[in-house]
Amino acid sequence: MKHINIAIDGPAGAGKSTISKIVAGELGFVYIDTGAMYRAAALYAIEHGIDIKHEKDKLIENLDSIEIDIKHTENGQKIYLCGKEVTERIREADVSIGASDIAVIPEVRLKLVELQRTLARGNHVIMDGRDIGTYVLPDADLKIFLTASLEDRAMRRYEELKQKGIDCEFESVKKDMAYRDKNDSEREFAPLKMAEDATLADTTGNTLEQSVEMIKEMIKTKMEQLGV
Repeated sequence: MKHINIAIDGPAGAGKSTISKIVAGELGFVYIDTGAMYRAAALYAIEHGIDIKHEKDKLIENLDSIEIDIKHTENGQKIYLCGKEVTERIREADVSIGASDIAVIPEVRLKLVELQRTLARGNHVIMDGRDIGTYVLPDADLKIFLTASLEDRAMRRYEELKQKGIDCEFESVKKDMAYRDKNDSEREFAPLKMAEDATLADTTGNTLEQSVEMIKEMIKTKMEQLGV
């Protein structure tokens, strides 16, 4: 049986994780949250007092100690770092910045990409991130570049943080997101960019439900074309 791989890329705050998770659940696909894996690696550095920008060698030396697991539970998908559940913690602002910084380190990416490709080989998979279609799964059956305006993306992230009781200012969230956009797009190793054979999906002004339906229809159309 052929396993279908869907790659969803796009900038920070585009709703990739939320939309991918919902669509995967409704279509019966496995959802692999690559962003959460980088966030977990960044949290490891934070918890061990490693300055990601200035102590890269120290981080690389500790790569084998970073254990990341993704488990599907009755209460949704949970992320574990070295055996400890960190699903909520990795969504906080300090980890978001750390994740963008850690993603530019080739050794970190190689470690995580190997795991991601292994997972994709044995399942119908929806995988989201910033270089899935261009680097992690270059042969994906469908590549989607999901985006929205910076203003829209920052507002969504701001409201998400506020709902979780995290104190923040909109302008600060917007500034952090602009920083991540620049960092992700300009890094030397596997930068954020739209794959040549990807389809653009702009969700500016959409409700979550509208964005979910847009992506579902794109995937269903591809599955019909492939006879799956």
